Amino acid sequence: MNYGWALAFACIAAVWMLGCASDEDEIAADPAERLPGGSTTNTLLFGVNAFTRPAENILTDHEPLFFTGNSFFNQSWVEAASSTTARDGLGPLFSARSCSACHFKDGRGRPPLDEGEAFVGLILGIGVTQLDHGLSRIVADPIYGNQLQEFALPSIPAEATPHVRYEAIQGQYPDGEPFELEHPMYEITDPAYGDPSAELVLMPRVAPPVAGMGLLDAIPEERLRALEDPEDKDGDGISGRIRMVEDVTLQQLKPGRYGWKAEKPSIRQQVATAFRNDIGISNPVFDTDDCTASQPQCRQAPAGGEPEIGSDIFDKVVAYNHLLAVPARPFFDDKGVLQGKKLFEELNCGGCHVPSHETGDAEFEELSHQRIFPYTDLLLHDMGIALSDAFAAGVLPPAEAQEWRTPPLWGIGRTHEVNGHTRFMHDGRARSLEEAILWHGGEAKSARDMFKALSREERALLLKFLDSL
Repeated sequence: MNYGWALAFACIAAVWMLGCASDEDEIAADPAERLPGGSTTNTLLFGVNAFTRPAENILTDHEPLFFTGNSFFNQSWVEAASSTTARDGLGPLFSARSCSACHFKDGRGRPPLDEGEAFVGLILGIGVTQLDHGLSRIVADPIYGNQLQEFALPSIPAEATPHVRYEAIQGQYPDGEPFELEHPMYEITDPAYGDPSAELVLMPRVAPPVAGMGLLDAIPEERLRALEDPEDKDGDGISGRIRMVEDVTLQQLKPGRYGWKAEKPSIRQQVATAFRNDIGISNPVFDTDDCTASQPQCRQAPAGGEPEIGSDIFDKVVAYNHLLAVPARPFFDDKGVLQGKKLFEELNCGGCHVPSHETGDAEFEELSHQRIFPYTDLLLHDMGIALSDAFAAGVLPPAEAQEWRTPPLWGIGRTHEVNGHTRFMHDGRARSLEEAILWHGGEAKSARDMFKALSREERALLLKFLDSL
């Protein structure tokens, strides 16, 4: 073989080897991922209405429940007494006039972007710490309750005015690329019912998307038990745990599945809490408003019924939340998306954001026995001190202060087209998915640090995968 042929052969061999290496780096697309909600997935309507469709396999008998529930989810409540008797009872103290004011288009709320903007898509939970058998826990503030309500009916003082401002934090990737994070700092002014406790804990919570909630409810408890590892016995550095909370309807402890802290065991209880705390509507689960003893005008205000939303309508709103569909993933098999998915797996992001589950028997049979891809384990994980709620100096935070439920990722790439923003995390502090990753700490610190160590191109691929969900 002369030198020319030898060189040509070597080049061909090198190209073939590179080709082989490239094939090995690829990950096969799972066709099932196109439909993250299984047969319930919305394949018909995208854009701003991507989260508004009912389960595509909805039964005819359930359609009236969904569409009536949709009406009461989206329309505003009014002051009692009113000729609009089915929708009166707003407040007297409240954070929003309707469910959709926070969950616009059934999507994600956002925080105020400056000190002067009203709190709409974000509520400010409040409380005080209390020692119980030597352990610190948070209970409702005796004057203001467990949620600050900045709005009120005309004859009644609103509780206070919340504010947020942001402090820039500069950082740099190992490859030298700079980044900036925003740390939110909250305060309240103009308290109308007396000075709040000096030890008041402020707990900002952005309204999460509601599509797909029914499928999460249908994940069997046995599946969650199989995923939890509170003592980290497998040594992977991830120790998720189920949070057992009281189901006030069943009067028994059940796994928490909803809320940023997994504090609600069912859609019914989640909806009931939002009606009472956010809109001031008593309901079949919580039959009184949340006015405290320090707020007599609130207690004496006319009610819109006892309760203000009856079982018939309330159950339809609950059904609506069960049956909202998640949208399809048209780019699930894009080459760059699959490369990003491989990095997602290599960084063990799926240790908490577990990609797939099988639903069991569901309250609505459309949701039963579906293979779904929510990218969550519904468990609590330690996410580090930087994401802990704001405690006053000298106050000992409870052990769970740093723990957060793994939020589902399905539909997260559609946030901008549905809601016009890209604010993520429990308080919306992250202005992008990239910033959300950089805020991860605690059990997720290892994954975050590996993300930072990726090349710029690899980071872009991982973000492209997340954007495809």
